[in-house]
Amino acid sequence: MTAAGRVDAHHHVWDLTVRDQDWIRGEELRPLRRSFGLDDLTPQAREVGVTSTVLVQTVTVAEETPELLSLAEEDGLVAGVVGWTDLTAPDIDETLAHLRTLPGGRHLVGIRHQVQSEPDPQWLLRRDVLRGLAAVAAAELAYDLVIVERQLPAAIRAATLLPQLVFVLDHAGKPPITTGEREPWATDVRSFAALPNTVCKLSGLVTEARWDSWTVEDLRPYAQTVLDAFGPDRVMFGSDWPVCTLAASYKEVTQGMEDLTSGLETRERSAVFGRTARRIYGLHDAPTGGGDATGPGPGDPHHPRTP
Repeated sequence: MTAAGRVDAHHHVWDLTVRDQDWIRGEELRPLRRSFGLDDLTPQAREVGVTSTVLVQTVTVAEETPELLSLAEEDGLVAGVVGWTDLTAPDIDETLAHLRTLPGGRHLVGIRHQVQSEPDPQWLLRRDVLRGLAAVAAAELAYDLVIVERQLPAAIRAATLLPQLVFVLDHAGKPPITTGEREPWATDVRSFAALPNTVCKLSGLVTEARWDSWTVEDLRPYAQTVLDAFGPDRVMFGSDWPVCTLAASYKEVTQGMEDLTSGLETRERSAVFGRTARRIYGLHDAPTGGGDATGPGPGDPHHPRTP
């Protein structure tokens, strides 16, 4: 498979002179306590053939999403933005509509909340949250799930209750790679994947492993579980840059994903490295020609616009 036209479906940027990232605490996260911008990412992305990216929120601050949309409007690398808004707000539908009117609003492709930080494992099933998720679906956006293993059952239930919404599981649901255990994660991931409105990102695996000693073989059982459960047409590559730099460089993460997908057919690898992300997020900048150029269609069963 040619590297041209790849999509990195999951990365971040932040500027500490604009806003603190309150989740970056402790000595082990010290390398992240600096600003990371698109100027840092772009040459690394180009080196491995990434031509489009999805920029994902990092903090639960309403002002961040307009800033990310503006970045997408100004920089040709960012094709989509997964932003944040308060799912429980009574006027969430109006907020989502307003975001679309802002500079770069056409790049809004999804919404995410740090569910992993919610102490209630059933947070996704609260009535006000489900109402907000329904509004995300009505706005024809996807919903990114950043959750920990114990929250997978609630995610399965939420996706069952809202078949009109595409749920994107970030970081493969954060499997316990450091311990080598696979259950109950694997069973829950298969149950989640059994629902037709679910997709998974193979992202963030290196930071779920041992940062200083991980190998591709450590990641393989978890990546293979995802690929078997969802199929390549519902899996997408994400670097999780710059968080990934705690354990690996951008190039190393990409090479690791190439190794993990080496057994797939060319068409299947094209899906993981681009076509799935373009379809699910409805990205507007799919290049012409080549295996990765397949864009969303109105009848696509996995497109956010289709129930």
